[in-house]
Amino acid sequence: MPKIKESNISNIVCGKNVTIIKPVNLYDCFLEDGVFIGPFVEIQKGVRIGAFSKIQSHSFICELVEIGKKCFIGHGVMFINDKFKNGGPANGDRDLWEKTIIMDEVSIGSNCTILPVKISSNTTIGAGSVVTKDITISGLYLGNPAKLIKK
Repeated sequence: MPKIKESNISNIVCGKNVTIIKPVNLYDCFLEDGVFIGPFVEIQKGVRIGAFSKIQSHSFICELVEIGKKCFIGHGVMFINDKFKNGGPANGDRDLWEKTIIMDEVSIGSNCTILPVKISSNTTIGAGSVVTKDITISGLYLGNPAKLIKK
């Protein structure tokens, strides 16, 4: 027989007026005031979501991600902390993982993939884009890899 586990909410720290739509898998994370979490979202250990940010359904936010205030994370956005530095998965070797920092008022469109990067405030990432490098200039970014389209 397979080992069957339920999705769960455990050991989270929440501010005021946080909304979570089940089913979700949230553990050991921090949700500031007014955060909205849609269904079928996983948020892993140590992740911090800033006040009034919205995480839409089917998104995955792995360890070592910080999301600022008033951010929008669209449906199906995937954050990655393992860049396969050694030619394959880190296999739990956290020393190989890298951090992602999303500053305030960033909008990330549906089905984006975000590698370990820093994204500056007041930036929009268009749907389906892949962010592979730090974004230091605020603006609109599109494509794979994501490129600045408009400041």
